[in-house]
Amino acid sequence: MFYFRTVTVNPPLPERIARLRDLSYNLWFSWHSPARELYREINPGLWEQVEHNPVKFLQRVHREELDRVAANQHFLEKYDAVMARYDRYMSEEKWFQQTYPRFKDKNIAYFSAEFGLHESLPIYSGGLGVLAGDHTKSASDLGLPFVGVGLLYKHGYFNQFINPEGRQETYYPDLNFNEMPIIPVVGESGLDTTVSVELPGRTVHIRIWKVQVGLSQLILLDADLPLNMEEDRKITGQLYGGGREMRIAQEIVLGVGGVRALRTLGITPAVWHINEGHSAFLTLERLREMVSQGVPSATAREAIRANTIFTTHTPVPAGHDVFDRDMTEKYLAELCRDTGMDCDTLLELGWDAQQDEFNMTVLAMRMAGFCNGVSKLHGEVTRQMLHRFYPAIPVEEVPVTSVTNGVHTRSWIAEVWKNIFSQYLGENWADKVTDPAMWQRIDEIPDQVIWDTHMYLKEQAIQYIRDRIKKNCRRNHGSEALIAEAGGVLLPHALTIGFARRFATYKRAALIFNDPERLAAILNDLDRPVQIVFAGKAHPKDGEGQELIKKIIDFSREEPFKGKIVFLENYDINVARHLVHGVDVWLNTPRWPMEASGTSGMKAAMNGVLHCSVLDGWWPEAYNGKNGFAIGHPGDLQLHETQQDKSDTYYLYRVLEEKVIPLYYDRQNDIPGQWAAMMRSSMRTIIPIFSTARMVMEYTDRLYAAAIDRGIAFMESNYAAAEQACRFKRFIQENWHHVKVERTDSNGRWDMQAGEELVVGSVVKLGPIRPSEVAVEIAFGSDQGPYISNLNTIIMELKETLGDGTYRYTGKVPLSQGTYGYTVRVRPAHQYMYGKFEIPLVRWAECF
Repeated sequence: MFYFRTVTVNPPLPERIARLRDLSYNLWFSWHSPARELYREINPGLWEQVEHNPVKFLQRVHREELDRVAANQHFLEKYDAVMARYDRYMSEEKWFQQTYPRFKDKNIAYFSAEFGLHESLPIYSGGLGVLAGDHTKSASDLGLPFVGVGLLYKHGYFNQFINPEGRQETYYPDLNFNEMPIIPVVGESGLDTTVSVELPGRTVHIRIWKVQVGLSQLILLDADLPLNMEEDRKITGQLYGGGREMRIAQEIVLGVGGVRALRTLGITPAVWHINEGHSAFLTLERLREMVSQGVPSATAREAIRANTIFTTHTPVPAGHDVFDRDMTEKYLAELCRDTGMDCDTLLELGWDAQQDEFNMTVLAMRMAGFCNGVSKLHGEVTRQMLHRFYPAIPVEEVPVTSVTNGVHTRSWIAEVWKNIFSQYLGENWADKVTDPAMWQRIDEIPDQVIWDTHMYLKEQAIQYIRDRIKKNCRRNHGSEALIAEAGGVLLPHALTIGFARRFATYKRAALIFNDPERLAAILNDLDRPVQIVFAGKAHPKDGEGQELIKKIIDFSREEPFKGKIVFLENYDINVARHLVHGVDVWLNTPRWPMEASGTSGMKAAMNGVLHCSVLDGWWPEAYNGKNGFAIGHPGDLQLHETQQDKSDTYYLYRVLEEKVIPLYYDRQNDIPGQWAAMMRSSMRTIIPIFSTARMVMEYTDRLYAAAIDRGIAFMESNYAAAEQACRFKRFIQENWHHVKVERTDSNGRWDMQAGEELVVGSVVKLGPIRPSEVAVEIAFGSDQGPYISNLNTIIMELKETLGDGTYRYTGKVPLSQGTYGYTVRVRPAHQYMYGKFEIPLVRWAECF
């Protein structure tokens, strides 16, 4: 193969509408419909043909068409309005500048293996990527100085085709970056800007690309360069492709290369946010940087932890990348040398001794001062998962918090709903999306308007599904009769259930088929018909997931399910958009507690599509009995997998037969009044709470601001605070064996009265540790037999120095009604420790 360079020749735009090109390179267009409508109005057929990609559109549109609209006053008025709105958006002061003016120039770097922003930039696979994209958009809406860092995959994630036998086939397209809303970063010489990373025996060169997402930047890294060996050019070939060696190479390029790209671009982050463990190697590159500047490695680790945030997204073991010792040593040899650490010491940062492997989640957890799950339940599950690394600490105090995910409302709420909201809530409703009081006014929208709006979107979705299925039939050489039949699938008046997500086995896509006869009776009720739309991809290496797809498609081709069940191939953002707007019910049946969050249900619920789900992920936080449906019984959550499947199947059929279907078909004047009320409740309760606007504000208030402050404190005065924290930790760890709660007494009785105080006194031996370096606490909570739950603590007061490193403490606990367990404990405490157990040491009273 010979080397060549590419030049793109675009048709000249009429000067009057020349800014269409600038607009095409800012993903702001992806969540502003009037901007997209400008391109559609020029040539609607071409707009659909290029799959809503404005860059590709402008490369292919004819000059005559551009001249025509440039002379059309109606078009020019729309164009001027869009550009005025765009300029206002890009220049006006936003929430972050108003709330945190002292941080206006403090960049937040957000690393993720995938970003799902729009179908014109297909470098995402599913929920993780779309969440990262929505996070980036809301960061722009709120004015955060935000830069994302990811990989630019030459073949993206695979395209899915369903062959005539009903099996998934995969196709990896060759993406033409010159036709996408991205630009290469070039230097003053006009040459591409590159960085490099070291892999075993060679150097890999990486080109830097930039995506503008409103005010946010996204930096993408591309190894497909002639300078690299053929195998290394594939590092950024496929998202989640290849074997273990390809994965560790990708993660070095993302983490190490990402840090170097930011440095090359002159960007100095004040916060480093690791979105899932794939990018955790960024912490080792930062360690290498600091050590090369003369900072001791232990001090550097404290400085890195101070402003690093780690968000974990899954309790599923397959979601956590692990590597064996030989491979890890092989690929990290250069970093070991440059950090001045031997390989065993460096590997220890990410080593999981129980599993005997290097774990990227463990590395991120140990190198980040802040760690969070993505729903309250997921936070609990993550604390349980990581408890083995903190064996002396109660599960509920494992240092993992939670920030529940959200979705970008302007991207996912249908335009027709936005118009309704503007009419009833006010034109600026989107600027107050997190205000629950404003959403109370949704009750003012009449049933007729609610239902007509929903039915309009449903009819659009069904027509879209029919067109897609007909197209697939033609591709698979189906008969004319089969194509005609495809054009009539799904009935607009029938209750329509949507199930669309990644086809991992724990998501149990086929749970509803566990009793085929009962399902057939539900679907074929002539008075109350039901139909189901499925969509989703199974990873090419996930044979079980692919078999689930085959199973569903086989059902869809047989009587009595034919025409009542359809599978829509190649699930992506565009398909998702139609489904979450247009089905009646969004079904979610994961095996508890494996769903960390599950944002697709949020997207549907925001459009009045009622969520019907197992109480997993985000749904326990949202469900109130009036805004959707719950599957299962809380007492069944701890069942064995087989028992849980059986129980959830029972409750799924029961909720459909006794709640969902009767409510949907209970009509007056052809309007299901109670259903419309639930739609209002869904939007009223879910939109303000489960938006990425709320999520990013929460990240900022709880994590970003603290990380910025800690980062500044730890790095100023030549890392003096980091060195002090390092010395303190080392001193505590060396001397903790001296600590003992020698004696404890209290006035506790088995029959105390509400309003009394529990008085506790303890004698504590600290040895060479000073009282100012520990917290002595009464720990109390609900007595659950072998343990205390809902733990609370009260700091005890130092009352007397007894000599020989021994001290007497006392404390009081006001009592309300109930049965309590209580004890005394000692833990390290220091001004530079963020959480109670940044040093996972504690000494409990042995008996009293």
